[in-house]
Amino acid sequence: MPTGFRFPSLSAWLDWQQVLHPEPIDLGLARVTRVLARTGWRRPRQPVITVGGTNGKGSCVALLDAILRAGGHRVGTFTSPHLVDYRERIRLDGGKVSEASLVVAFERIADALGEDSLTFFEFNTLAALLVFETFAPDVIVLEVGMGGRLDAVNVVDADVAVVVSVGLDHMEWLGADVETIGREKAGIFRAGRPAVSGMRAPPRSVIEVARDCGAQLKVRGQDFDGILRPHDAWDFVGERGTLAALPLPALPGQVQIGNAATVLAALEQLDDRVRFDRSSVERGLRTVALPGRFQRHADPRGFEWILDVAHNPDSARVLAGNLAQFPARGRTLAVCGMLGDKEVDRVLSELRASVDRWFAARTAGPRGLSDAQLAERARDAGIDAQAAGSVVEAMARAASAAGKGDRIVVFGSFHTVGPALSALQYPL
Repeated sequence: MPTGFRFPSLSAWLDWQQVLHPEPIDLGLARVTRVLARTGWRRPRQPVITVGGTNGKGSCVALLDAILRAGGHRVGTFTSPHLVDYRERIRLDGGKVSEASLVVAFERIADALGEDSLTFFEFNTLAALLVFETFAPDVIVLEVGMGGRLDAVNVVDADVAVVVSVGLDHMEWLGADVETIGREKAGIFRAGRPAVSGMRAPPRSVIEVARDCGAQLKVRGQDFDGILRPHDAWDFVGERGTLAALPLPALPGQVQIGNAATVLAALEQLDDRVRFDRSSVERGLRTVALPGRFQRHADPRGFEWILDVAHNPDSARVLAGNLAQFPARGRTLAVCGMLGDKEVDRVLSELRASVDRWFAARTAGPRGLSDAQLAERARDAGIDAQAAGSVVEAMARAASAAGKGDRIVVFGSFHTVGPALSALQYPL
């Protein structure tokens, strides 16, 4: 692109970014480092928390944002992918970034490309960094897109790096086993800086990376923990004391206690720069919200919608646990749409016992499965799923089959839950 060339709208910019680089995923830091340097960007003076992991990243970012803002801090968060609106990816004090701010950042990046090109996600990451440079929040929270070591987010040296979990996902790019994937995710650790593991027993590779690079690793169950108490309360046990009888996070499921403890452990490491107290923790836990994670929506026809982006075996197992924890009076119907590079059979197997009737939906995009392809892969997993068209069409078929007291679970991908949220006109 010639320097100074401009697109007429945000959508035109995004369309161009989709085809700018020859590969949609091309992990590595060389290109983003060169382009970012040419923009004139400098690392922020504000503390940066980088959150990686297979599952739980979005929950931890949402918890960090809620607790910090409850304590009066101005927060900038970067997450991906989005559900409905691209601007969800970059939030300033909880609100979506403006189109004008995004376009200014895009123009600055385009002028700095030189001979380089960027993937869609890389362009997005640099835009977030430039937006935060202008907004100057008190704290910046960055969510890793894929892996960690070679992810564009890792161009920033984090003050605290969090690896929430390590599981089997994105194996084509990250490796075929947990140890290899763990090594990639731990690549966000930095020498002499805190690294927080949300796992009680992290892969050996995570511990080795921390040791070899000189990061100060804090492990859940050893250096901190979250302990469930009776009567809807829990204790955070940290290095600097205990916060007893905290309210449960507003995000559903007991897994969120571990996520909340991980977040508080990360904030402990910034206590000299970012103050938080019990009242801000309580307010943040009560007010935290995250669309598309066991999100419940009552339908006036007498059944319930549950939307969940679960797309790998571990997250499907959590979804199954939440369905058991919050049972329905009637049947559970499922609308599932997935990407072709996921472990479809293992994901569906985790939910086989939780679902009474299945509807396979077409997922948009080059990696998406058609409804017929998904139904065929479901049969390979021993599940009889009806090919039901697009997500919205499959939702309509499931709704026509649902009765009072039933629930319809829409899951399998951000590309599935996004259209469902739009169809239900749920505000983001």
